Amino acid sequence: MSTFGSLYRVTTFGESHCKSVGAIIDGCPPGMRLTDADVQVQLRRRRPGQSALTTPRNEPDLVAIQSGTEQGITLGTPIGLMVQNTDHRPHDYSETDLYPRPSHADYTYLEKYDVKASSGGGRSSARETIGRVAAGAIAEKYLKEVYGIEIVAFVSGVGKVHVPRTLGGDEDEILTPDYMKLLNTVTRDDVDKNTIRCPHADSCEKMTELITSTAAKNDSIGGTVTCVIRGVPSGLGEPVFDKFEAKLAHAMLSIPATKAFEIGSGFQGTEATGSAHNDPFYAKPDGKLGTRSNWSGGVQGGITNGENIYFRIGFKPPATISKEQATSTYAGVPGTLAARGRHDPCVVPRAVPIVEAMAALVVMDMTLLQEARQAARARLATLNLPPGMGRAGVDQMIEEVKKDEAQ
Repeated sequence: MSTFGSLYRVTTFGESHCKSVGAIIDGCPPGMRLTDADVQVQLRRRRPGQSALTTPRNEPDLVAIQSGTEQGITLGTPIGLMVQNTDHRPHDYSETDLYPRPSHADYTYLEKYDVKASSGGGRSSARETIGRVAAGAIAEKYLKEVYGIEIVAFVSGVGKVHVPRTLGGDEDEILTPDYMKLLNTVTRDDVDKNTIRCPHADSCEKMTELITSTAAKNDSIGGTVTCVIRGVPSGLGEPVFDKFEAKLAHAMLSIPATKAFEIGSGFQGTEATGSAHNDPFYAKPDGKLGTRSNWSGGVQGGITNGENIYFRIGFKPPATISKEQATSTYAGVPGTLAARGRHDPCVVPRAVPIVEAMAALVVMDMTLLQEARQAARARLATLNLPPGMGRAGVDQMIEEVKKDEAQ
């Protein structure tokens, strides 16, 4: 369906070559300052035509808030967001009237609905993600102001070129200290210093060369995006089916062209021993527990533990390429297709703000759910729980142990 979220609900609308695209947001808290400019900053990072490494489609992607605010303040009512499609050319895709593009959604959309958009995939286009990015920008503003949460994504791989994560040779090695330091310190300014959106200089240069050479052959290449969320409070997640990482995976794999998701140490962690992979606890200066390592990626038992959340998403090569391909018509007649139209030779540079947006939607929804639970719990009379069961009982047991040790 076209709606995501429980309390912060986002419905996107529009196809690649219709008149406009956008979103309806229900559940945004009232009283927050919000203008078009707050949303535009992320849409500017997502828009096409940013460099020679992206699609040449020229769209300004100017957003207009239609409802839900007055004098720049959210009302708590549904927020409508709209972006006009100004450079749509459905005639560029006339060959898809006969041929379904290999690995695109032309065929499956026709099978699903018995009708398809002139551009083939229609809603499967990355153009649909405008509504996601706009809604994510609003969620991110709330999360930043209320919790101080930071969300930063960056390109971590193009083809076989990757930002170094491991050194190799050590069976218990998970991720290198340098890579973990990058996750803990990288900023959007660091990411946006180059058109690839990779904060690792050596890898960035190699990625640029690979995308350029691939595009020159009328072909495309896949890649990976890594994202870190810092400052998330502990306790978010709704086990057992709506665990935090489950909702995060749902969000990320709903993005067009995604094929893989891993959180924390991911597949690398499956090769380590338990003694190397476990995250020991320690007492932080504020009295809360922290973990000395963070191979869990900030989530344990489907619930956030207060550490940084980091994950990686794999994007396949864009399906629309100008290179001739032997394929078949819808009727099954063999033929050759060389698709026209404008497309990205690699989607990951423009996917960065989309990943950040979907991460923001998940965190926003989970914080509102947890705030509702805590508010409901606060209305109950204090429960006399058995020792070791409730937080107060655990704290009391700890104090008793300290007294015994002191004596």
